[in-house]
Amino acid sequence: MLFHSIQFAVFFAITYALYASLKHRAQNRLFLFASYLFYASWDWRFLSLIMITTLTDFLCAKAIEARSDKAVRKRFVAVSCVINLSILGVFKYFDFFVDSFVDLFSVFGWNVQGPALSIILPVGISFYTFQSISYTIDVYRKQMKPAQNLLDYALFVSLFPQLIAGPIERGKTLMPQILAKRTIEFDKVRAGIFLICFGLFKKLFIADNLGVIVDPIFMPGADISGALVLIGGYAFLFQIYCDFSAYTDIARGVSKLMGFELMENFRAPFMARNIQDFWNRWHISLTTWVRDYL
Repeated sequence: MLFHSIQFAVFFAITYALYASLKHRAQNRLFLFASYLFYASWDWRFLSLIMITTLTDFLCAKAIEARSDKAVRKRFVAVSCVINLSILGVFKYFDFFVDSFVDLFSVFGWNVQGPALSIILPVGISFYTFQSISYTIDVYRKQMKPAQNLLDYALFVSLFPQLIAGPIERGKTLMPQILAKRTIEFDKVRAGIFLICFGLFKKLFIADNLGVIVDPIFMPGADISGALVLIGGYAFLFQIYCDFSAYTDIARGVSKLMGFELMENFRAPFMARNIQDFWNRWHISLTTWVRDYL
């Protein structure tokens, strides 16, 4: 269910109409149900993975808060990281590493057949895994208190506007918004509609049209000149930016309509003065996550 699809428009219209008529706790439960439904629309089987991540980090954070011994607290952080990164590694990187080793052995003339899982990659697994791990670490660092209600925490992990491609939110900024009563305000609605429309413009009118230029140039076997490669490279760069930032704009816009504030993920990266400045402007939620948690 892509953001620019008719299915999502119908899904969100129904969800928003119900959401606006409910009180706070019921809003959270509806939002959680809608988030799981949204994720199941990609592949319902992978709901079990997001549920495992949710339950693991909810229990680990509670255990960390209940202990005063630093070594014991670290063990629960380790449990959280090992379980989450193991799931991520198996589903996202197992086949990649197996294929890499097979290719390496083939260089030396050895014909090795490695095991391949051939698993469909669960959408958004990196984003919600990193988000959930950061929550456990924030509790360990005593930067926030753990959630007391499993369903509230489940909403933090699976909030559908930012579930598939971010931004990667922090528990200390998003959990208070989940726990607090939210109101639908005109200024937020207006700003949300603008972000949604701007995101759709970047996706449909810029990114998709740039794809018409990029795809033939980088098609296998294409007979192209150096000038076309240069054009295709720049076109691809802007296509990727418009694709990613469009998703973030729509995610932030949808969230604003529902009373949530998500972080800005792209801040005019092509206006950067140098590589470091570009790093600080591109996929900000990921780069700051790497800085703060690695």
